[in-house]
Amino acid sequence: MRSLRTGLSLAALVTGAALLFTAPAAHAADTPLRDLAAAKGKLIGTAVTGSKLTGAYGDLAGSQFSSLTPGNAMKWETVEPAQGTFNWTEADQIVAFAQAHHQQVRGHTLVWHSQNPSWLTNGTWTPAQLGSLLQNHISTEVGRYKGKIAAWDVVNEPFNEDGSYRSTIWSDGLGSGYIANALTWAHAADPAAKLYINDYNVEGVNAKSTALYNLVRSLKAAGVPIDGVGLQAHLILGQVPATLQQNIQRFADLGVDVALTELDIRMALPSDSTKLAQQKADFTSVVAACVAVSRCVDVTVWGFADSDSWVDSTFPGYGAATPYDADYVPKPAYYGIAEALGGTTTTPPPTGACTAAYSVGSQWGNGFTGQVTVSCSGASLSSWKVNWTYGAGQQITQAWNATCTQSGAAVSCANASYNGTVPDGSSATFGFNASWSGSNPVPTVTLG
Repeated sequence: MRSLRTGLSLAALVTGAALLFTAPAAHAADTPLRDLAAAKGKLIGTAVTGSKLTGAYGDLAGSQFSSLTPGNAMKWETVEPAQGTFNWTEADQIVAFAQAHHQQVRGHTLVWHSQNPSWLTNGTWTPAQLGSLLQNHISTEVGRYKGKIAAWDVVNEPFNEDGSYRSTIWSDGLGSGYIANALTWAHAADPAAKLYINDYNVEGVNAKSTALYNLVRSLKAAGVPIDGVGLQAHLILGQVPATLQQNIQRFADLGVDVALTELDIRMALPSDSTKLAQQKADFTSVVAACVAVSRCVDVTVWGFADSDSWVDSTFPGYGAATPYDADYVPKPAYYGIAEALGGTTTTPPPTGACTAAYSVGSQWGNGFTGQVTVSCSGASLSSWKVNWTYGAGQQITQAWNATCTQSGAAVSCANASYNGTVPDGSSATFGFNASWSGSNPVPTVTLG
């Protein structure tokens, strides 16, 4: 299929001949993040919720990202809620979505102290029984997805802040050797999958990251299968560790890959233009640190939209931690990621200085003519792009004075070659024909 172009003929407008679309869901950069990352030899990923993989959420997850991590669908309490009884529904859904969109999957997570089922945590187990339960769970889950999952976060959060081992059902019952065993069992179940140890507050050089470093070094020396480390990167605004790139490099120098696995950057609410600008700078520096190290292979954001983030419920008073707002509109942070990956973006004008207004000019049985006016007061534009999401199945068939693309409900229209400049106090207008059925509500449009 092909994108709509400007300069449609009068005959096309009169006959209502439909043109087809190829572009992904609306986004701010000219090139999707996944393509920018691929050009740098990296993956750009996001954690997802299986039930949301439709509409605008699904369009963005599928078009912008090259890797998906199940947010909760592969954790023990979800997949083995009763001993020996497995529920693969959401995990299968995410894997199928990724395959349909030519994406990798990052399995998360096999061994963790949290989100375990009560039958496991409340049971009384001998070390032999506990080891058998762990081996069976890993072998069953990894074996089910053999050849379908590129990397696994095998062991999650094994350390305390001081670098000592966290007291968990696993370390208490099996000793620290559970880590090597878990990696060995996972490798046996899928020898091709990359195996990681994943933790938080290990992004910079500190006691905890040094403990992780020493563990990985000792595992490699012992011949235990370990392919990478995951630095979660749940960060706070303005607090990106100064030693991030140095830390990534020292792990790479051990001969393992590095992934930033759960990136978000939270701020004290409410957000404002100053905080959003700092957040953009922080996302830029984090992604740039990964780009600078060849063995840093993946940057995954922990949910790409603020409406799908864990932060607000976990850190009261904090939020707005992701690259998109709650309505799936790209924030400055999105531009920061794109720029760190080598993309060229059109930064939005100051808030409120330039706006876009959507209206319906005429409407008939199964179609309508719409118009959008881009206006500036207090700023000017050298180019523009207008985004919106339809709420009732409307479908654009033709456009003029703009290049419009649509995927699912998401629409993005960019200026033509002759009307991108909008001086202060001036406006530019484009129009389109579209089909509709049942209702035709006016969507909220954003200028990007």
